[in-house]
Amino acid sequence: MTGKIEVENVNTPGKTSHVNAAKYAEMRAAFEAALPKASPGLTQTETREAVKPHLSETHYPNGQTAGWWAKTVQLDLEAKGLLKREATKPLRWHWK
Repeated sequence: MTGKIEVENVNTPGKTSHVNAAKYAEMRAAFEAALPKASPGLTQTETREAVKPHLSETHYPNGQTAGWWAKTVQLDLEAKGLLKREATKPLRWHWK
């Protein structure tokens, strides 16, 4: 599958999907720039806002679909053990 990357979902172990590799890579880089390395981390809403300045108009014109991609990348990174989900309300994430 050219131009695709396999992603996991922490909520459905063993199930994978294939998504656009370029969009995934850009959103992952935005996560690396925006998400803190320690607790308390960011909420889903805070994460969506924090990644936006790091996204290009090429892949995310006017921020379109950025929320969906942020959630997809978050679930994949969490499934791979790279992000930590804090047991707070609302939920928060940071790098492990």
